[in-house]
Amino acid sequence: MVMRNILSDLCGIVHPLPDHPGEDAPDGALDVFSDQTADVEHDRERLRGNMEAAWDGADVDPLLGEISDARAEIRAAEHRLRLLIAYGREFVEPRPYTLDTLAQAAGMSVSGVRTAYDDEEIVEVARRIGAKLRRRDQADADGTSS
Repeated sequence: MVMRNILSDLCGIVHPLPDHPGEDAPDGALDVFSDQTADVEHDRERLRGNMEAAWDGADVDPLLGEISDARAEIRAAEHRLRLLIAYGREFVEPRPYTLDTLAQAAGMSVSGVRTAYDDEEIVEVARRIGAKLRRRDQADADGTSS
């Protein structure tokens, strides 16, 4: 396995270069492009160093490590989506967002939105925003019914 090529390829996949705005771009666009390119190159260098250290120190395959990292990011984004849906349905007043509106925004079905979150997410949203649970929500979260 040629580690140099794999690492370079992974850096290009994870941190793609921005699209060039073209020579006839408006004033300042080339400067922005140059700054963005420098930022991406910096991110690539940092990622490459991390992957090389992981490869050398713990015999971690860089591709498998990046796949694992991407999966962790997906799981975190899914959790965030559940919290946002719970917020839209349980905490927005005077009227919560409709299931249809949230479904469209989330790219889900109405039934998917209806079941996307549970009492744990409701309690977590309440804790994060410092809101008190409504009496019905408190009973549900405690496992009791009113």
